[in-house]
Amino acid sequence: MGRPDWGAAMDIVEATQSYESWLARKTALVASELSGKHDVMDKSAFGFLRATYYRWVQVWPEVCGKLATAPKVLSVGDLHAENFGTWRDEEARLVWGINDFDEAHRLPYTADLVRLAASLLIAIEEEKIACSALVACNAVLAGYDKAMAGDTAAPFVLEEHNQHLRALALSDNRKPSRFWKKLAAAKNAQPPRKLRKLLRAHLPKGTHKLRFAGRVAGAGGLGLARFVAIGKYDGGYIAREAKARAPTALAWAGLGKAHADNYRAILDSAVRAPDPCLWLSKHWLVRRLAPHCERIELKDVSSSKQLKHLFEAMGAETANVHRGSRKAVGDIRADLRRRSKTWLHRAAAAMADATRADWEVWKKRKKANSE
Repeated sequence: MGRPDWGAAMDIVEATQSYESWLARKTALVASELSGKHDVMDKSAFGFLRATYYRWVQVWPEVCGKLATAPKVLSVGDLHAENFGTWRDEEARLVWGINDFDEAHRLPYTADLVRLAASLLIAIEEEKIACSALVACNAVLAGYDKAMAGDTAAPFVLEEHNQHLRALALSDNRKPSRFWKKLAAAKNAQPPRKLRKLLRAHLPKGTHKLRFAGRVAGAGGLGLARFVAIGKYDGGYIAREAKARAPTALAWAGLGKAHADNYRAILDSAVRAPDPCLWLSKHWLVRRLAPHCERIELKDVSSSKQLKHLFEAMGAETANVHRGSRKAVGDIRADLRRRSKTWLHRAAAAMADATRADWEVWKKRKKANSE
């Protein structure tokens, strides 16, 4: 499909400059990590999608305008295929689900589904996963529809149920030795005094050999400060991460207001087995870092059967979050019944095309500016 008119007023390079200037006025940014973010945006369309939610919120209403009238819910916003991972709940059970709500906001329920499906289509095109686009979109929609249709819903606790997800979470790619080796390689850094005190407060008494390091992770959050406290406790390593918080990109785009409590609100309302080590303040998010408490990458999924299970679970977990907006559930069910079987695939393909078009413009402009 051709490039639509949404790029006429502001192209991706101008949007990036505008957003980063706005963000710098809201919070302190790490310049070296912004450069790293731009490198992520260069390398692949999938990395570009993950790093540019601010552009997505500009483009989505233009490309998928008819879907923007769907019932609104408290949504993830920046949902994509690698925004899923595992954590331990207060009963020490392994839980799988969405693990980042930095851009939580009220949006049409369709927005999360289209962004998730578009990320899968781009990953398929870049051969990160071996699956057809239609099968992937249908699996996401089937999982969402089923979870939204029932009278009750349940989080993905990986114990006696959800064994396919448990096998993925406990695969050789996620060995504790590998996790701690990677974290131990983080370079020492000195957080502000108040932040050091905060991190220490979230570690158990008796933690020793404590050191602080900087941490680079994710894509959309690159440029925001991250610090990790790593120490020894009862014979093994433990760690806590503090990540700076920022207002939602919707506020930059003039499409909403930044509400610092949306992250907490979505955690409190969603069908979820919470992470007891996740803590929020206005400016910082603190969480436990540990083996099996991290995101799952698409490259770790090998079989087509495992992929289909995973995509259906992604759709169902998205429904678990949306069901937190209880008054909208009936309207969502009715809206889904009115839609064609291929609506998600068509919308995701259109947004994937728009993302790739922006990516090409970004690479050309960046290359021209560097010459």
